[in-house]
Amino acid sequence: MLDRALSALNRRRPELLALTERWVNVNSHSRNVAGVDQVGDLICEALRALPLEVHRQPGAPWGQHLCFSSAASERLPAVLLIGHHDTVFPPGTFEGFRADGARAYGPGVLDMKGGLAIVAVVLRVLHELGVLEAFPLRFVSVADEEVGSPTSRSWLEALARGARAALVFEAGRSADAIVTSRRGSGFAIVRAVGRAAHAGNHLADGRNAVWALARFVDRVQQRGSDLAGGSVSTGLFRGGSARNTVAETAEAELDLRFVDAQTQRTVEQLLQTTAGEVERELEGVKLEVKATISRRPLEASPASSRLCERFGGFQRAAGLASGEAPRQGGGSDANTVGALGLPVIDGLGPRGRGYHTHDEQIEIDSLALKAEALLRFLLAEFDQTQSEAE
Repeated sequence: MLDRALSALNRRRPELLALTERWVNVNSHSRNVAGVDQVGDLICEALRALPLEVHRQPGAPWGQHLCFSSAASERLPAVLLIGHHDTVFPPGTFEGFRADGARAYGPGVLDMKGGLAIVAVVLRVLHELGVLEAFPLRFVSVADEEVGSPTSRSWLEALARGARAALVFEAGRSADAIVTSRRGSGFAIVRAVGRAAHAGNHLADGRNAVWALARFVDRVQQRGSDLAGGSVSTGLFRGGSARNTVAETAEAELDLRFVDAQTQRTVEQLLQTTAGEVERELEGVKLEVKATISRRPLEASPASSRLCERFGGFQRAAGLASGEAPRQGGGSDANTVGALGLPVIDGLGPRGRGYHTHDEQIEIDSLALKAEALLRFLLAEFDQTQSEAE
C-alpha cells in the first residue's frame, strides 16, 4: 500500500501549494470573523468529497471551529490532527500570496495554512486508498488560536479525552526538529486607583496612579527577568486624563510565561507581592491584579518523546531530518491537549521563517516532504489499529 500511497501523493503534489495559495489569499485575522469563516468554508470545500462527518462548533465572538471525523473515530481512540485557520494580520496590513519558485510568501503561509494544506492533501490520499472511513481519525481546525483559544479550548479538550495521540501542524522548526515542550502563557491586567487633584494648586492632595503603576512595572519587570523558567513583560501602559491633573487611574497589561506549574504559581505570587509593596509605600493608592492563564505548560513526557522518535523515523524516510526541539517560548493548542496527558507532538508544518512578521514564508519543497512524513506515519498507525482490532 505504501507504494500506491506515495504515488498518489506525488500526483497530488500541486494541490499542496494550490490550497495554501487559495487560503492565504483570504484574510483571516482572528477579529475578521467573516474572513475566518470564509477560510473555514474553503477547508470544508476541499474535504467535501471525503467520507468525514463535519461539525461546526460556534466560537462567538470569534469564528467557527471545525472538526472532521471518520466513522471509525466514533468507536475507537482517534489520532487528532490539529490546526487553526485564524492569523495575526489585520486586513490591509499584510495581504496576498506570492511565490518566487523556491519560496512562497503571505500572511499565514507558515502559521499555519501551509500546515492545513498538508493535512488536507494527506486525507485526500487516504480516501483514494480506501482506508479513511476505517481509520479512527479527527482533523480539528480552530478559529481563535492566535488569541489564546478562549472559546475552542474546552471543546478541544473534550475531543482529546480518550484520543490515541495528537499531532499539531504549527510552523516547522529548524532542521525539522519536532516540538514536545512549550512554555505556558498568560496575561495580567493591573489597575492602579489613586486620587485626582490639580497638579499646580493641590499636588499634595493627589495620589498618582501612574507613578504607582510605574513603580510596580519597574519592579516586576526586574524581578521577572531574573526568574528561572519564567518571565513578565509589560506590553501596554496607559493612564491619566490630562497633563496638569494628578492621575486617578492607570492600567497595564502584562505578558506572563512559565515552564511548569510551580513557576506559574511563582509568577502569579510575584505580581501580588509587588502590588502589596507599592500599596504600602504609597498610601492612598490601590493596585488590582487580575491574572489569566491562557495555556498551561506543555511538558515533554515519556509518551510524547516516544511519539517524537517514532514520527522522526518517518520524517527521515521522507528525506527530512528529525530530533526533539528545545522548549519553545510560545504556546499552541499542543499545550491544551498535552495538559490532559495525551501524547502530543508539534511543529509538523512546512519549513520556513518569519511567522508573525511581514516576511512570513515557507520553503515550497518542504510541503511535499512534510506531507510524505505524515502519510507514512498515518499508514503505520492504520495498520496498527487494524491489528489491535483483530
